[in-house]
Amino acid sequence: MKLIIQIPCYNEAHTLPVTLQALPRELGGVDEIEYLVIDDGSQDETAEVASACGAHHIVRLHNHRGLAAVFKAGLEASLRRGADIIVNTDADNQYNAEDIQSLIDPILRDQADIVVGDRGVAKLDAFSPAKRMLQQWGSWVVARASGLKVPDATSGFRALSREAALRTLVLSEYSYTLETLIQAGNRRMTVAYVPVRTNPQTRPSRLIRSIPQYLAYSISTILRSYTMYRPLRVFSAIATILVIGGLILAIRYIYFAIVGQGQGHIQSVILAAVMLIVGFQTFLIGLLADLIGFNRMILEETIYRLRQADIDKIDLSSSGQTGDEA
Repeated sequence: MKLIIQIPCYNEAHTLPVTLQALPRELGGVDEIEYLVIDDGSQDETAEVASACGAHHIVRLHNHRGLAAVFKAGLEASLRRGADIIVNTDADNQYNAEDIQSLIDPILRDQADIVVGDRGVAKLDAFSPAKRMLQQWGSWVVARASGLKVPDATSGFRALSREAALRTLVLSEYSYTLETLIQAGNRRMTVAYVPVRTNPQTRPSRLIRSIPQYLAYSISTILRSYTMYRPLRVFSAIATILVIGGLILAIRYIYFAIVGQGQGHIQSVILAAVMLIVGFQTFLIGLLADLIGFNRMILEETIYRLRQADIDKIDLSSSGQTGDEA
């Protein structure tokens, strides 16, 4: 059983040594542990520090692509190096590395496909009251969209089985945390949460630069991901609102026409007609999107099989290389 701990990095030369030093060398149920650092086009000595501190693999991205792209690159690299379980953690040593055993145990016992570390965001002292409220609200929304119990939606401390990693597709350019949970829930994967501890903050968050930006990106990610997997439900809801509005206006006009006052309410007829037409068109768009969704499922299965075939061809003896580029 091989575990690879992947660490996305961007200008983390200062914090990375502490993070790597804290990682476990032995874990129950695991035969091999390797560390993989993904350097997201850093402008400091992140890659050199990672090599000096004992990282087994370093993937260098030529340009700064963002957290979602780095997470995806890490999964691909870990799979190519024969990982049976992949753990993702932050380079700023936010998460207590001693909890990695708790994180992988449900996968080792075949009880989960993905395990996420629950920081207890409702009571986390490192978060401001506003941030705690937003984290709880975001987790509640993701829970509704994914059909999962989600106490901590934005936790990046998570473990994935080989099968879950092969089936994970990250399309967002901002963050992977929300999208992958919605994706996992709609694919009927088993997602478990375990309590984890956090370390004192070493630097401000780079992902949440401002509350408005965080809200805008999070809402767009949730809406896009949910619509991708439940298009008919989304468009049907919009169509229903439009049709009901149109019917109310039509009934209102009919009432006034019956009592002899319909002449001054022609605009209600026009607006009712527009809303009914747009409502039916929206429903048809939902049907079309639902049919396209079946094609997406076929494509996802094709991508999964291509990934599996590609990885099966790789000579695992070459996994000891430490200088890779992407």
